[in-house]
Amino acid sequence: MLAEALLAYAHLLAILSLVVFLTSEAALCRPEWINAAVVRRLARVDFIYMLTAIAVLATGLARTWWGAKGMGWYWSQPLLHLKVTLFVVIGLMSIRPTRAFLRWRKAVEAGGALPPEDEVRQVRRWVMVQAHLMLLIPLAATLLARGVWTK
Repeated sequence: MLAEALLAYAHLLAILSLVVFLTSEAALCRPEWINAAVVRRLARVDFIYMLTAIAVLATGLARTWWGAKGMGWYWSQPLLHLKVTLFVVIGLMSIRPTRAFLRWRKAVEAGGALPPEDEVRQVRRWVMVQAHLMLLIPLAATLLARGVWTK
């Protein structure tokens, strides 16, 4: 019972950390706020976002392996597959903003050039879509935890 609680705690802590850094990206990535310091901070926050995504994945896998219900039960559930699919889609969507943040940082360090406003808006849209898709994952998790649509 203690192991299950600690696994759940670790997973929840990783999820909350991920949300904090994705929210930070959304807040910082605004044309009216872009300056050299923000560009550098966006690249750093995005790196931490990636680390928290890895932590979410690792703790989620740990829960399926060592959790009370066991790997066989978890991986036979369609809602778990929905959660994982959404997580992968969000992860793939994050590649575009990551590449932009790194390109922006390189341009700032090379000569101080800031990204154009329209590009910042476009990248922010990608970050916001990720954030909104992420809202579906806790819904699937809650339904799964309550046995809704389980096999």
